[in-house]
Amino acid sequence: MEGLVYKSTGSWYLIKDQTNKVWQARIKGKLKIGGTISSTNPIAVGDHVSFEPENETQAIIANVNERNNYIVRVSPHNKNQKHIIASNIDLALVVATLRSPRTSTGFIDRFLLTAEAYHIPAAVVINKTDLVTDKDRTAFEEWQQCYTRVGYPVYPIVALEPASLQPLKTLLQHKTTLFIGHSGVGKSTLINQLIPDIALKTTEISEWSGKGQHTTTFAEMHDLPDGGRIIDTPGVKEFGLIDIEKEELAHYFPEMKQRMSTCKFNNCLHLNEPGCAIIEALHRGEIAIERYVNYRTILDSIPAKY
Repeated sequence: MEGLVYKSTGSWYLIKDQTNKVWQARIKGKLKIGGTISSTNPIAVGDHVSFEPENETQAIIANVNERNNYIVRVSPHNKNQKHIIASNIDLALVVATLRSPRTSTGFIDRFLLTAEAYHIPAAVVINKTDLVTDKDRTAFEEWQQCYTRVGYPVYPIVALEPASLQPLKTLLQHKTTLFIGHSGVGKSTLINQLIPDIALKTTEISEWSGKGQHTTTFAEMHDLPDGGRIIDTPGVKEFGLIDIEKEELAHYFPEMKQRMSTCKFNNCLHLNEPGCAIIEALHRGEIAIERYVNYRTILDSIPAKY
């Protein structure tokens, strides 16, 4: 039988078959995975699998079909290993907030460049725009301009205001979309609005820390009422990169990629090399300073090859 993985807990998986029946499944013995990569989780939400029923509700996964794509981060349990967040994704969406809690642009950029590396279209949702103060207004407008200018759609929303969600609902139709963001940015509240009968657990922001608590423990996929699916992920504090080298990092910043071929040197890292097209564009205001600062910070965090 064929099915689609909707939830992974590490040892058990929830699968929907072609009739929408839900099965509890596990792995037994050796598993054949198409396009195998080394990761801490052999099966991810979004995988298409073949399985054999054991009884009316439980099954054994026999095979994982080849993935169209997948997206990974550093394993939360081992920084030297990959963890597949999800597979077969049409859109990667980062949910961010300017306050309660504040999302750093460094986090956003790490996620966006990972989506670029795995050839997955991405967009930015800015939630809780009703909390944006006059003091935040400039930063809010800079976020919108910065990401829109380099090709990422930006959706300002208030999750509890249905009218603000309509453009986002249109975007999500008939797509499998990965949602990611810090704890407390309102992912669960947003999904509750997009799928009214789902009743995901939500929590208040801690007044002491200004941060949210994890409300999602495992990645899980949900069907949208108008077609399409959402993959909800646990709130993450940091988005660790893996298998990206210093020399290729600029390729995953679209505004740098389109200019780097005109750098004087082929191995330019866009730091202080003479004839660097990226530095020249930065001085002309064509590249956002904050994006460039994040590029430098991420570059410094990548171990050099020996």
